[in-house]
Amino acid sequence: MTVRAGSYASRFAGVATQRTVELRGVAARVAAALPPVVEEVVLTGSVSRGVADEISDIEMLLVTSERLDLATCFGHAADAGLVDLASWGVQGTEVSRVFGYFEDVPVELTWWPAGFAERAVEGLLAGEPSSAADALSHGVALRTVGLLAAWQERLRRYPDELVAARIEEAALAWGGFHPTGFLTLARPGERLALVERLADDAARVLRIVYALNRVWQPTSKRLGARTDALALKPERLADRIETALTEPDPLRAMLAMTELQIEVVDLAPSGGNVDRARWWLREVADVLRAAITPPRSPR
Repeated sequence: MTVRAGSYASRFAGVATQRTVELRGVAARVAAALPPVVEEVVLTGSVSRGVADEISDIEMLLVTSERLDLATCFGHAADAGLVDLASWGVQGTEVSRVFGYFEDVPVELTWWPAGFAERAVEGLLAGEPSSAADALSHGVALRTVGLLAAWQERLRRYPDELVAARIEEAALAWGGFHPTGFLTLARPGERLALVERLADDAARVLRIVYALNRVWQPTSKRLGARTDALALKPERLADRIETALTEPDPLRAMLAMTELQIEVVDLAPSGGNVDRARWWLREVADVLRAAITPPRSPR
């Protein structure tokens, strides 16, 4: 069975910030100055969602009729008015990335040849982990030959099998060793290992929550606003993640995260990894509570 993907876009509908309006105007000018080889210009990020603020940049996906090397993309960006050009990420692939400034506004341009774009969307629909599905779902076309509309229509469907696969993959790490092993992360000098574990657990919690709600997973920015609009989630999800990551006491930090994990797997459908995680995480929580409040010695 396949149902339509959920969305939190309606949360921001009709309430675009003033900075959004300004940056959309800038983005439209950049798009108009690009050469015909750029067939599709998709505005993404906070500007496409209507929530841009004074430190937001402009992010655009450019789909070209042919593959362009980085030097050519630099030239087109310069001709469109961008200055102080730079790049990021892996170079020498089908994807080129150009950063620059247009009238002091930071602009990121990601260039995809059309063939790569189609393969990328196919991969997203097949479950490849990426925030690109979310970006495309909420993108705004500034120049189009119909690609974005077609992609958005396809991305409105979130298959049951993808929900199950993402939840099971996220729960994979929750089990398989004795729960007392968590106490080693409370040793002095183990803060990095602790933070790595907490961050990984938080990311897995979010993967399950977004899958349960059939929402293509976005980045973790503006987490509170993104998750508040979701129907299926633990209460105060973003606040509790923040608490776990900032709690100075290692045991209490791990317990806060573990209690959140328990609530998430209780919401999830049954599966091999989820079923194991349900009892294992409760054992972890018991171990942590005992370590925080050790039994009193008899008098």
